[in-house]
Amino acid sequence: MSLKSLMVHLDSGARTRARLDLAVALARRHGARLIGVFGQRAMAQHIGIVSNWPSPGYIAARDESKAMFAAATVGLERCEWLDINRGGDAEVMRKVADLARHADLVVLGQREPEGDRMPDDFVMEIILDSGRPVLTVPYAGEFTDVGKRVMIAWNDAREAAHALNDALPLIAGCTEAWVMSFAARREDADESCARVVRHLADHGIQARPEVLVVEDFGIMDLLLNRVADRSADLLVMGAHGQIGFPFVSRGSGTRYILQHMTVPVLMSN
Repeated sequence: MSLKSLMVHLDSGARTRARLDLAVALARRHGARLIGVFGQRAMAQHIGIVSNWPSPGYIAARDESKAMFAAATVGLERCEWLDINRGGDAEVMRKVADLARHADLVVLGQREPEGDRMPDDFVMEIILDSGRPVLTVPYAGEFTDVGKRVMIAWNDAREAAHALNDALPLIAGCTEAWVMSFAARREDADESCARVVRHLADHGIQARPEVLVVEDFGIMDLLLNRVADRSADLLVMGAHGQIGFPFVSRGSGTRYILQHMTVPVLMSN
């Protein structure tokens, strides 16, 4: 199983090169076509009462992005760079989501603390609206590859099943994998995790189940701590569907992980 097409979002932020390099590495590994999509917030240039688009600032950022993409993809046989050519929040999110639907995997960047190039909920909206798996790269750290040491967050929900199966091309051949579940009743989670382990074994992936019985809040912090303890390089989880994780309201866990991630996270809805 392999990826045939990847899409990476590009903007003028400092972390764009990091996610582009990861996307290029994945495209080379899978022999996939790579689509670079440039788009960010921007205002039209106003001269008196006349507005002109695109503005000089947008043009400069666009041209720099195109040159960076060309340099990073040297030797990659199938690649394409696209410009959304829009500057409003709704337009940018709609266009990125539309283009994402034609890729096997979408690579985005976590919102930077001081970043204002993208809408606040950009990543969340693309995950929910595109219908495609999204790999989000943290705004700090170096990630030249993913999928060797994998933490799979499991809660027996539809979204978790989608994420797990969408992740299979990325985690094939991994050296270690863990299936992590949080439950108020251990026996329920044990049985569900065992099924996931068997499913992964059918794909040649040896995984170990891990169940934590919880009686309070803080589940997402526990999950991130486990990711760090295991030195995982990828977290796989369903987006928005935290039904099944006790004490976590629908959608809040997704946003928390997107804000506090320390390793790349693959999410599907």
